[in-house]
Amino acid sequence: MAKPTGIVVEEEAVKEFLERGVENVFPNIGAFEKALESGKKLRAYLGVDPTGPTLHMGHVIPLKKLRDLQRMGHEVILLIGDFTAMIGDPTDKTAARVRQTREQVLENCKLYKEQASTFLAFDGPNPAKLMFNSAWLATMTFADVVELAAHFTVQQMSERDMFEKRIEEGRPVYLHEFLYPLMQGYDSVAMDVDIEVGGNDQTFNMLAGRTLLKETKQKEKYVLATTLLADDSGKKMGKTEGNMLALTDSAEEMYGKVMSWTDGMIIPAFRLCTDVELGEVERIEDLMKKGGNPVEFKHRLAKEIVKFLKSPEEADAAREQFNRVHKSHEAPEDMPEYTVNGSMPLVDALVASKLVSSKTEARAQIAQGGVKIDGAVVSDVKATVSAGSVIQKGKRHFAKLVA
Repeated sequence: MAKPTGIVVEEEAVKEFLERGVENVFPNIGAFEKALESGKKLRAYLGVDPTGPTLHMGHVIPLKKLRDLQRMGHEVILLIGDFTAMIGDPTDKTAARVRQTREQVLENCKLYKEQASTFLAFDGPNPAKLMFNSAWLATMTFADVVELAAHFTVQQMSERDMFEKRIEEGRPVYLHEFLYPLMQGYDSVAMDVDIEVGGNDQTFNMLAGRTLLKETKQKEKYVLATTLLADDSGKKMGKTEGNMLALTDSAEEMYGKVMSWTDGMIIPAFRLCTDVELGEVERIEDLMKKGGNPVEFKHRLAKEIVKFLKSPEEADAAREQFNRVHKSHEAPEDMPEYTVNGSMPLVDALVASKLVSSKTEARAQIAQGGVKIDGAVVSDVKATVSAGSVIQKGKRHFAKLVA
């Protein structure tokens, strides 16, 4: 990636930065635009709670924005929420998150810097910084927490939509969940930032930091809320919805997942998840409106995403693999192998090969006709399988059983 030098204030660069993938800007887009064009070096950050072992496509959208700010010459920070992850962000949750131990949190974030390096330069003349919020949150006293809490009211916290819904339904809202926005808000104060970047679903938490900075340091903080990639029903992509494209996925898995997205996601994904020029995206959108085959453009999208996250060579190979499996109905040349002794129940084989996560899921997949042995659909949940066979779940998940 190009190493950032100096402050870029070109009008066109700033304009595209503020238009592409941006849902909201606080206090307003005009004030933020002036700040970006002022020539002053600003400090921006993106916070990520390590609730899982990999970054995913939901992180890619704000990471691209942080990358753009670094390329403009601004100081950027990737903040690992190793303390806040132990509290658990209540955003969009109908029940309290299961709290994680510090050991789990540190294990989860092992790959984050390496994965973020696809977007950010952690060396060179303007290196991105990697920080952990336990550095200041873990040392706070109870008096410090009380002082922070004095900046917010119970009414403000209760107005969060997920809390309102839980209260209406008689579900519990725990006090530690109220504390989460305070902790995330204090990150902005501790790092003395000028900008916070995050998904639109994080707006409440990001604005808490803006409030704290104003009241404790009389300083403005710009909040850039990015658009979320969602399906046609409005469900955002992520672990909860089961359609997460993880950065640890293979090129073939990434390609297949993109091809499973709905047609309505094609244009938003081009804008949010790729660097394809906006003029070209508008051309594709126009062709689709005129009756162009969505599958053709989805292939282009899948290839662009895999090329962006992996390499052009892996993107080409992933397309060939996808076509071989889905057009010719052939098993992939390279697939996971699992050792078996003699024969075993198909249900057990599906679990052992990690094609499913449980026996319950295995039985459901078989009953629905979603499992094949050597290309033939199996509907008997009591079926057995032996070494030498290829088992398949759905259209693109295979495993070979070997003796």
